[in-house]
Amino acid sequence: MDTQVTYKQNGQINVMFQDRNTSIAKPKPTESTSYLTNPFQNIDNQFEDFIGLDSLKDTIKEIYASIYVNQKRQEAGLKPSKQVLHMLFKGNPGTGKTTVARKLSQLFYDMNVLSKGHFIEAERADLVGEYIGHTAQKTRDLIKKAMGGVLFIDEAYSLARGGEKDFGKEAIDTLVKHMEDHHNDFILILAGYPAEMDKFLRLNPGLHSRFPIMMDFKDYSIDELMTIATQMASEREYELSKEAQWKLKNHLMRKKQDRQQSFSNGRYIRNIIEQSIRKQAIRVMQQNRFSHSELVLLTSRDITFDT
Repeated sequence: MDTQVTYKQNGQINVMFQDRNTSIAKPKPTESTSYLTNPFQNIDNQFEDFIGLDSLKDTIKEIYASIYVNQKRQEAGLKPSKQVLHMLFKGNPGTGKTTVARKLSQLFYDMNVLSKGHFIEAERADLVGEYIGHTAQKTRDLIKKAMGGVLFIDEAYSLARGGEKDFGKEAIDTLVKHMEDHHNDFILILAGYPAEMDKFLRLNPGLHSRFPIMMDFKDYSIDELMTIATQMASEREYELSKEAQWKLKNHLMRKKQDRQQSFSNGRYIRNIIEQSIRKQAIRVMQQNRFSHSELVLLTSRDITFDT
């Protein structure tokens, strides 16, 4: 399945389509996209639309600062420090793990950390083979495609579910070897539910030390979810009426009180907004009113929760 990849160069938004497991190099950034001028502000700008990720921004600034200072140390004849950037993301579905990983592939390319900056998303089936030796070859091939970019493996704990005799262990061993051998050529990001990822690390004690950067993607608060809803509607050139906002917020509060996990992330909000836009389209057609205000307004009648 093709994946849409967007990146910015010289003020222009560029769009490419690539197979999920195919590497495509982006054009090298010019001086206008370099991070030499106001680098920390540039990082803030890159993530300004992301809700609740302040610690991530701080981590990226630390990475940039380390890279920049290392260059200065080399210029001064000093030994640069090695920096391994493999990461582990822990969070429930819809908390932004994949979106952030994809964004980092572009950002690290712009920072000259990665030579290509492409993003490859994989799952267990992309690494685990059907017979002895097949898994190691599949995993090596995937890593080869990821060279110069980011390899993102969601639900990574599934590689350890089959026990000692499962081929998933072979995939883990192959990943670990290449993480050490090629740590300057690609970045591996493993992601999944917090509890399962913690268990995964306990089952494979050698893995913990190989991921110096671990990020917790917390469930969004009610206020953050409302900000996301407003942001998503605005991106589509819609507005939520006051009544619609109250209805959505009350619904989310009830969900939280019921301790229903499925609501507490951006994916659930996206589904509500998209469904509400469809409901609004039916309402507008039935009313046969197509003024600008009617076309952009999502009312409480449009907000539904059949997701």
